[in-house]
Amino acid sequence: MSAAAALALVAVAGGLGAAARFVVDGAVRARTPGAAFPWATVVVNVSGSLLIGLVTGVLLGADDPASLDPWRLAVATGFCGGYTTFSTAMVESVRLARSDRWRLALANAVGTMALTLAAVAAGIAVGVAVSDGLGVGLGVGW
Repeated sequence: MSAAAALALVAVAGGLGAAARFVVDGAVRARTPGAAFPWATVVVNVSGSLLIGLVTGVLLGADDPASLDPWRLAVATGFCGGYTTFSTAMVESVRLARSDRWRLALANAVGTMALTLAAVAAGIAVGVAVSDGLGVGLGVGW
């Protein structure tokens, strides 16, 4: 794949990821009106981390990971890059702290880190299992 094609792929997938974030964020906010805790951003970051973990796991278990590079670029770099928003999570933590909601700020910052790490780990485990024939001979230490 040429550099121009890779750039176009990442840009389009990133735009789709940003649009998906907008939709998911709006849906979660509609279900949690007036909530002080930023549930929408947590849902976006955890689901995006699960997806990037799945992609990584599939690549780890693939016989020829290089052949899947366009998918990695599109899904992991493009879509998930446009979809997830760690910086917004931290801005929301600071906003909560500035409004003297220290417990919520700490829960958001630490909770986001813990949940996204768990989601990536779960995604990798599932991705490797799927890539490796539903768990037979995982071969990469999972």
